[in-house]
Amino acid sequence: MTVGICGLGLIGGSMAKAYEAAGHKVLGADIDKATLGYARLAGIIDGELDDNALGECELIFIALYPQKAIEYLERIAPLVSEKTVVIDLCGTKKLICEKGFALAKKYGFTFIGGHPMAGKQYSGIKYSSATLFKGAPMVLVPPKYDDISFIDGIKKMLAPAGFGRLSVTTAEAHDGMIAFTSQLAHVVSNAYVKSPTAKGHKGFSAGSYKDMTRVAWLNENMWTELFLENKEPLLFELDTIIKSLSEYRDAIENNDSETLRSLLKDGREAKEKIDG
Repeated sequence: MTVGICGLGLIGGSMAKAYEAAGHKVLGADIDKATLGYARLAGIIDGELDDNALGECELIFIALYPQKAIEYLERIAPLVSEKTVVIDLCGTKKLICEKGFALAKKYGFTFIGGHPMAGKQYSGIKYSSATLFKGAPMVLVPPKYDDISFIDGIKKMLAPAGFGRLSVTTAEAHDGMIAFTSQLAHVVSNAYVKSPTAKGHKGFSAGSYKDMTRVAWLNENMWTELFLENKEPLLFELDTIIKSLSEYRDAIENNDSETLRSLLKDGREAKEKIDG
C-alpha cells in the first residue's frame, strides 16, 4: 500500500514510522524543508508527497492544524484518486468533516475524520515513534455508520498503526466529548502550574503534581486554534468546573465540614461509577 502523509510532526511522523515499519511505501510532505529532508535521510519516508504522487496513494493522512488541514484538503481534492481514502488527524472534527465530506462527494474519493488518542507533551518529528499509537484509542467520523464492511475495511487500513480500539461517532459528539476529556484538562493543567507556589514545589511533590502538570507543557499555537474552534463545548465544561470549584471554595472558607465532606464524597463516588 502507498501511504501519503502531510505534516511530519509528532503525529504524522509517528504514522510514517508505523507504516514504514509494516513494509508500506510512505510518501511525506511538510512545509519545513529541514523536517522533510530529515525524514528522507532517516528512512522515515520513501519519497516526497507532491502533487504528482497524490494519485498513486491508496491512503492519505492529513496531520496538520485544523485550518491548514482544510486548506490542504481543498487544494488536493481534484488531484486525489477516487480509490483513495483520506483521513485527517485533527483534534476537532466539525469543520474539517463538513469540508471533507463535501469535497469527497464532489470529487469521488473517500474522506473520514480521525483523531488518534495518543501523544506526548513534546512536538516535532524527533519525538515521533512507530509505537506511539500501539494500544491507543482511535476515533473515527465516517460518512456513513451503517456499513459494517466499509468500517471493517478502514480498520484494516489502519492496522499498521496498532490502535487498540476504534470508536465510531459523529463530529458533534466527538467535539463535545473531547472538550471534556482533553481540552479542559489542558486548560486546567496550564492554569494550575501558574501558581506562584509552583516555583518551590521540588521536594514537596509526588505523583499528584506530575499528573496535574504533564499537559501544561503544550504547543500554544495548536491548542489556541483547537480551543477557539471548539469554543461552545469547551465553555460549557469550563463553566461547569468553575461552578464546582466555587462550591469547594465556599465550603472551605466557611469551615463547612459537612458540605465539604459531601462534595468530596460525591466526587469519589462519581469516579467509582465512571471508571470502576
